[in-house]
Amino acid sequence: MSAPWLLIIDPQRIFADPASEWCSPFFPAAMENITRLAESVGPERTLVTRWLPTADRATAWGDYFRAWPFADVPAEDSRYELVEAARGLSAHPTIDEPTFGKWGSQLAERVGWVENPGTHLLVTGVTTDCCVISTVLPAADAGVRLSVVTDAVAHSAAENGPPALHTMSLFPPQVDLRSTDEILADRKLLPDHEAPDVQTPRQMRAWGYD
Repeated sequence: MSAPWLLIIDPQRIFADPASEWCSPFFPAAMENITRLAESVGPERTLVTRWLPTADRATAWGDYFRAWPFADVPAEDSRYELVEAARGLSAHPTIDEPTFGKWGSQLAERVGWVENPGTHLLVTGVTTDCCVISTVLPAADAGVRLSVVTDAVAHSAAENGPPALHTMSLFPPQVDLRSTDEILADRKLLPDHEAPDVQTPRQMRAWGYD
């Protein structure tokens, strides 16, 4: 089994800046766990995406940007830059898309999906109830193995995250939900990582112990 890829969805200033209408109050805590995972997985197996406002305004995206005029700015605007904590986590260029979901030809090619249909993605980022779920479900439909890291995704609001996580949990075995500690403790998934000293029963089962 090949090593998993860490996917960090849209860790951009527009979702992190308290002054932004799209700021997630859960972003700082999620970013801490994303950093832990990136340190374990390494930059060569870490991918970062960005959502950019480049969709065709003749489509329903035009209505979307009229509803959110603050976001209707050039893609080069600083609000679409990565947050400082996300810079340098990946050795690869960002995967930029004008869509909520990031599963597509760019991401599939970057992870070598055609050559390795056993690809496993560790999914993190922002927001749980928008770009994360919009990425996970199409990828699951394509047959990708995905682990949504529940404490490394940031909800748009407290009431919106749990329903999105529940929805994604309805798609096993393609999709499973795990915490950062459970991922880091899984020696089959990350064999070179030093596991935490304290393991939960679920973590022990992941290691192959009853």
